[in-house]
Amino acid sequence: MFKSILVPVDMSDVEKGKAMIDIATQFAHQGTKIKLISIIENIPTFIAAELPSGIIDQKLNDVKEDLKAIATASALKSVDSEVRSGSAATGILAAADDWDADLIIIGSHKPGLQDYFLGSTASRVVRHAKCSVLVSR
Repeated sequence: MFKSILVPVDMSDVEKGKAMIDIATQFAHQGTKIKLISIIENIPTFIAAELPSGIIDQKLNDVKEDLKAIATASALKSVDSEVRSGSAATGILAAADDWDADLIIIGSHKPGLQDYFLGSTASRVVRHAKCSVLVSR
């Protein structure tokens, strides 16, 4: 079994995130630590300069609260949560390394044309993760 499981949650598709938590419960045993993470994409500087002050910090705090609510509502008793900013794949991989995750459970979507050229977040995580990765569609 796994000692630590990382579950990235895309806040634009919370239902898929809840499904990933359900999958994590199937792989967890007593003593397994589960961590939820959400990555906020960085906004280009020229756009951020035009936004009202404090709006980015407010969004970050809102996501933290939403992620804590998801963790609290889950059937698991010991779920940590974290919000980072940056590229989704890079942030997930860095969190897995920082937290020494044994398993990453990540959701995927039906690939579109852009994914064939650029690659999806899930595919980047699969290619570069140093631990096991479970992709669920």
